[in-house]
Amino acid sequence: MATKLRLQRRGRKNYPFYQIIVADSRAPRDGKYIERIGSYNPNTHPATITLDFDRALYWLQTGAQPSDTVRNILSEEGVLMKKHLLGGVTKGAFDAAEAERRFEAWKNNKQQANHSLKLKDEEKERADAKARLDAEKEVNKARAEVLALKKAEEDAANAPVVEEAPAVEEAPAVEEPKAEEAPVVEAPKVEEAPVAEEPKAEETPSSEEKKESAE
Repeated sequence: MATKLRLQRRGRKNYPFYQIIVADSRAPRDGKYIERIGSYNPNTHPATITLDFDRALYWLQTGAQPSDTVRNILSEEGVLMKKHLLGGVTKGAFDAAEAERRFEAWKNNKQQANHSLKLKDEEKERADAKARLDAEKEVNKARAEVLALKKAEEDAANAPVVEEAPAVEEAPAVEEPKAEEAPVVEAPKVEEAPVAEEPKAEETPSSEEKKESAE
């Protein structure tokens, strides 16, 4: 019986995912299958793959033929690489230990490449998210400016018109007449009365003078 490794469709409309199956090459796509060895979901980035490595290798060694998509999946997962190395061991080109060492080296390189690709995808997603955020900020800013301008126009249209009162001319200030200062009348000088000299008291004659006059 010729066997084939192929995909069997599952999922809903516009969102398919697939099972990796081993089936008779004559069976319909969605008919009976011999064994299910994995799944493939192309709706994620990168695509999500689950695979039973040993069973896939076994069916390849027994002559199962993979479809084009399944061949790409098996190559990505390293099943074809392992089959090639085991073929070298069978031919005597190198031993099983060397085959295992080469496979581990290939696997490590593949993991590093996938990790770098994943980092690039994450960086691109962050850049896209930042660009979308900046664009949204610009749109919001422009919208806010339009709303502010519209509100200012509405306020200006609804504001009551205030008529300015005519300016009242100020009457010239009337200067009050200055009160005339009354002339200062000087008081008449009072003449000082002459000081009357007191009469000198007559001196009383001494006893000697009296004696001389008696003689």
